[in-house]
Amino acid sequence: MTTLTGHRAPAKSGTTKSLVILLHGYGADGADLFGLANPLSEHMPDTAFRAPNAPQRNAMNPMGYQWFPIPWLDGSTDEQRDQGFAEAVVALNAYIDASMEEEGVTPSQTALIGFSQGTMMSLHVASRRADPIAGIVGFSGRLIPGDDLADVPSKPPVLLVHGDMDEMINVSEMSTAETALRAAGFDVASHISRGIGHGIAPDGLTLGLQFLLQHLGYGD
Repeated sequence: MTTLTGHRAPAKSGTTKSLVILLHGYGADGADLFGLANPLSEHMPDTAFRAPNAPQRNAMNPMGYQWFPIPWLDGSTDEQRDQGFAEAVVALNAYIDASMEEEGVTPSQTALIGFSQGTMMSLHVASRRADPIAGIVGFSGRLIPGDDLADVPSKPPVLLVHGDMDEMINVSEMSTAETALRAAGFDVASHISRGIGHGIAPDGLTLGLQFLLQHLGYGD
């Protein structure tokens, strides 16, 4: 099994009470989202942040990583995509387990932030863990096509944020995911960032921060 590597920022206060794991998109690396740790930690001083590199090198960008291949982008086969995805699920679950143990936190004190392919991984993996995590913030993503949420064991709260000018993943995917998650019993909120492409805008990040503060115990 692949052991994920990446970046870590300890809790700013010196006392860790919660953990946020940031999952990057296709072709990027852990550093891509790790930059969010600094502004978020100003408001979440008791939270540690981790941002792993996905397990596979990216075919389109050898300096980047991917959670799984995308056939229409990189010419991979469906079998390669499926195998890569299955391996990434195992690796990410192991990383979440190890990170919680090392930081001394529980699932209810742990949240995921995903971007694009990282959102797809977040929604799939978190919903299949035995113990629900505190929440998922998903930027510019979608559900894994064909993902069956009917009998998943965990249904953490979810915030979905998407730019209405997204050229990689159409904003309609956010509505599709929201509808499917709600039908399966998830508590879901969503927001469209106007005039934004495949990225994270200040309004979306602010909502993500508010969501994390609410679900990681700040202000209780």
